[in-house]
Amino acid sequence: MSMILSASVIRVRDGLPLSASTDYEQGTGVQECRKYFKMLSKKLAQLPDRCTLKTGHYNINFISSLGVSYMMLCTENYPNVLAFSFLDELQKEFITTYNMMKTNTAVRPYCFIEFDNFIQRTKQRYNNPRSLSTKINLSDMQMEIKLRPPYQISMCELGSANGVTSAFSIDYKGAGKISSAHLRLEPATLSGIVAFILSLLCGALNLIRGFHAIESVLQCYLLVYYTSWRNVKSFLTFGLICLCNMYLYELRNLWQLFFHVTVGAFVTLQIWLRQAQGKAPDYDV
Repeated sequence: MSMILSASVIRVRDGLPLSASTDYEQGTGVQECRKYFKMLSKKLAQLPDRCTLKTGHYNINFISSLGVSYMMLCTENYPNVLAFSFLDELQKEFITTYNMMKTNTAVRPYCFIEFDNFIQRTKQRYNNPRSLSTKINLSDMQMEIKLRPPYQISMCELGSANGVTSAFSIDYKGAGKISSAHLRLEPATLSGIVAFILSLLCGALNLIRGFHAIESVLQCYLLVYYTSWRNVKSFLTFGLICLCNMYLYELRNLWQLFFHVTVGAFVTLQIWLRQAQGKAPDYDV
């Protein structure tokens, strides 16, 4: 029988459980999946905002938005569209009930345990799909999943029943493992946009210099995309900009030198300020 077994609400940045449903099913497979819940909760900040982990007879699905992740355990034959529609309902209700300040400052596990009442009611509705299908519109969720399917998390030395924590890899439809390049950055601020435009301007002015234009292009790339050792690369690039301007000291006046170095420093600061976010909002709520 296809059904939802349990659900949890977890803070992304540190894996703190905020709320959870009461688990009536206590089989061996379910207990094993609870260990996967804990392991995944520690990795949420590194994972995409919509994922599925298949664990034999059970699936773990979760979505993350605004620093909070909504995770559920269901049988392997439970429809994907219903699973993510269920998580979407939890997300909307939780955001409506609790503001971000409360979730960000929570220190005790399960401090919003009263949310379990809503989880239980929603779980009962979704475990009766025949009556449910006439009450909700699944077309939007079907289109969403079709256009952007959840990442399939494949277990690699995830650990067995002994609970030993180990590494696991994530594959997206065979596209390979998710690297740091797939992490999302925080939304661009006005100062970040200005820094990007100024860096492009410096690159255009330096285009005639050949190699010297590359630093501005590299700064633009680091400002837009996340890479490993991103901050170190940005400081090294700024150092290279300073060295190149020292080399061009006799070809430029002080105002030109000041402009290029100041823009380089400003862009470097914006790169440092714009860090990878835990998760980006996934639904319009």
